[in-house]
Amino acid sequence: MMDIHQILKKLPHRYPILLVDRVLEIEKGKRIKALKNVTINEPFFTGHFPHRPVMPGVLMLEALAQAAAILSFDAVDADSDDTTVYYFVGIDGARFKRPVEPGDQLILDVTIDRVKSGIFKFKARALVGEEVAVEADLMCTMRKVS
Repeated sequence: MMDIHQILKKLPHRYPILLVDRVLEIEKGKRIKALKNVTINEPFFTGHFPHRPVMPGVLMLEALAQAAAILSFDAVDADSDDTTVYYFVGIDGARFKRPVEPGDQLILDVTIDRVKSGIFKFKARALVGEEVAVEADLMCTMRKVS
């Protein structure tokens, strides 16, 4: 389990783009289960959509990628720093199954499928309760920047 203070050490993201509130479970090098509390105070809800707030699908995928980044940094015993960036390199098979609205808790469930040549491939899904909201295969990599 990881609280927000530990997450802030693992990820470079900050408000308003930090999309992981808590890590519920982590199996080193294998799997992570994390939580995103979706509140009406999210800045994107003012425009998406004012009459019926719905979390944008790309942000659900971003939340999954951030959970994947925590899993990856943990797998290689590293923390985020000013010289390392975690990038998306691919998203395959993304399917959106239900809208995510204010008041929902998004459970981020990500499993490492394989690691090859510095590319991490994940099976990822986000759930609200028992219902799948989104699922996708994600590919990400860590890169040093100057």
